[in-house]
Amino acid sequence: MQTIAESAVLGDLLYEYTVGITAMTEYGVSLGDLMSGAAPIPPGGARFDVWFEGPVESAKLSGVAKGVDYLYVRADGQMDLHIHATIEASNGDRISLDADGTCMATPGNPVAELRENVRLFSSHATYAWVNPLQIWGIGTVDLAAGKVHIKGFAA
Repeated sequence: MQTIAESAVLGDLLYEYTVGITAMTEYGVSLGDLMSGAAPIPPGGARFDVWFEGPVESAKLSGVAKGVDYLYVRADGQMDLHIHATIEASNGDRISLDADGTCMATPGNPVAELRENVRLFSSHATYAWVNPLQIWGIGTVDLAAGKVHIKGFAA
């Protein structure tokens, strides 16, 4: 449910999803160890492929989101998001989701804040209305629970 403050600042709520992390590819260091502070960030940074899937729900868009975030943890601790996903609408039509952004973590805390710059695309006439939109995604990732929660707002 969108609050009045969210509507005034962020625009119309287009979608909301809570997806589960279904798989992760790590390239030499554990993301959990980095987030907990048990391992230092390597000098060249660290890469992770974080696969996810879950329901998308809203009055304007509903279905299932599946995709991957090619997460890069920079040597300075900044986490860059590079997301590619598909939303399969309840009628079977597909919408491409492409996003970049940042993950703001606090060492020792498994929950981090997410901010995303999102673009949607579909050639299906039913969903072509998403093509020109600029979308801001705001949410959290809980690594301990393996869950990501995002609300997408039309800017």
